[in-house]
Amino acid sequence: MIRILLVDDHTLVRHGLRRLLSDCRDMQVVGEAGGGHEALRLARELRPNVVLMDLSMPELDGIETTKRIRDEELNVKVLIVTAHASSAYAIRLLEVGAHGFIGKCAPSDEMIAAIRKIAEGGCYLPQALMAELPLRYARREEPSTRLEGLTDRELQVLKHLAEGAKCRDIAQELHLSVKTIDSYRGRLLKRLRLNTTADLVRFALHHGVTTDTL
Repeated sequence: MIRILLVDDHTLVRHGLRRLLSDCRDMQVVGEAGGGHEALRLARELRPNVVLMDLSMPELDGIETTKRIRDEELNVKVLIVTAHASSAYAIRLLEVGAHGFIGKCAPSDEMIAAIRKIAEGGCYLPQALMAELPLRYARREEPSTRLEGLTDRELQVLKHLAEGAKCRDIAQELHLSVKTIDSYRGRLLKRLRLNTTADLVRFALHHGVTTDTL
């Protein structure tokens, strides 16, 4: 069961999300918060798996709240749900520790799929931003030399992870076993000195590891 905390300063938005998720047998809304400070308190007390976080809130906004959740190592994954669907926001959110980013106008099935992907340890970004993010990152920093030590196969796996694919999907695409793909994922984490799949996604987007570069 995926335990979910809803964070939005608008009661109607929280109510709508609760109604949407009530139809999902594998999800349970364990709490609601109208602001960042309350969200932090409930994240500590309730230990949800996923937080659906609004970006624009008074006093403590979604960015700062997400950063504090990361800094406190609460082992909670954050999906930002916002009307500000731009790559500039996405970059900042990935940097402070969010595991995903989705627009408030996204279809309900996309929202549910995003929650499940993040709960399983993945990272979710709208397809419209996938091509733009590496370009924005490239303007900010030179490519990392850590990429130079990766094999072609490791780069392929990293690319697919950056596109949001699960290990079983990558295994099917590359005609390898799921166990082998998971081994590559572990090797990538070690070589790149990262901790989670979400870190791998951020790293790949940061350094332009996309279909067009392989």
